[in-house]
Amino acid sequence: MVFGAMKGGEYVGEPITLPSNSNNLDLCLQTMVLGFSSVINTLTEKPVAISFAFPGPADYPNGIIGGYLPNFPSFRDGVALGPFLQDKFHVPVFINNDGDLYAYGEALGGVLPQVNEKLAALGSAKRYHNLIGYTFGTGFGIGTVIDGELNRGDNSCVETFCLPHSKLPEYIVEDGVAIRAVKRVYGELSGNPNHGLEPKDIAAICNGEREGNKKAATEAFNEMGEVAGAAMATAATLIDGLIVIGGGIMNNYKYIMPGILKSMRATIKTMSGDTINRVQSVVYNLDDPDEFAKFAKGDARKLKVYGSEREVVYDPQKRIGVMRSQIGASKAISIGAYMFALNQLTNK
Repeated sequence: MVFGAMKGGEYVGEPITLPSNSNNLDLCLQTMVLGFSSVINTLTEKPVAISFAFPGPADYPNGIIGGYLPNFPSFRDGVALGPFLQDKFHVPVFINNDGDLYAYGEALGGVLPQVNEKLAALGSAKRYHNLIGYTFGTGFGIGTVIDGELNRGDNSCVETFCLPHSKLPEYIVEDGVAIRAVKRVYGELSGNPNHGLEPKDIAAICNGEREGNKKAATEAFNEMGEVAGAAMATAATLIDGLIVIGGGIMNNYKYIMPGILKSMRATIKTMSGDTINRVQSVVYNLDDPDEFAKFAKGDARKLKVYGSEREVVYDPQKRIGVMRSQIGASKAISIGAYMFALNQLTNK
């Protein structure tokens, strides 16, 4: 667990990292108190709130963690974490899902303003207000921000991990996107299921920096991208906004992004015999400068107003973009937690 302080959207001092002790509730809670206390003791002024990310499921508005928590088994029976910390530190406590805070941070201080600034610099009138954030790692997390507002859902249950796997629909999509998927697929394709390699090792094989089955390594990342892209196509169809991806495994984006784009740019058939795009908007890779230029240009044209000589600009091209995080998942989550707390305090 990482503890830190923020002011003005930037870290104050160096964050502190402590072991989670997630199998032992007493030790885990003691670690949280120690972590927050250690940070507070380095500050020259009292913090106005505690705000942080915690893996779900949970009743986030009430600060209660409980349910199916593979990484925090000691919380499964329900723990009133927010009230506990509020009693200890006597400040408001805000807890949210890590995917939610990641998306919120990217929407307010990451990809969304960056893309809009770049569009303005290129003379484009197009601006984006909605964002879907994904985290790739031990799981497959999601968060959505609609016109600057974090979508928390009515049950604190905005999830993507349980969508069906596009290639193995009887299994959850997370089994095809998480770190374990890259390891499993490499093992299957290389004929060595007990290889003991991590994604960074498999990436080294892709890059020719390590001995191994290069074709299997490349395909392992590509399949991860394809499976993730199929789930992203569903979200993009419903949300209609930019997509940003964070997490350490995205260091291997050049092997993952082709699969994502392949799935999102795929077609689907109607029973009447027509073939249509899986995502109704054109999907651009915003990490590619040439594609970003086309994304900014769109298909703008002048259109005469009926019955007059007046002209208006019309751009019929619906388009969205996919890109990796520029600030990193950890900082985006911290910014999201910081901004969420400030907004909650301001609204109150």
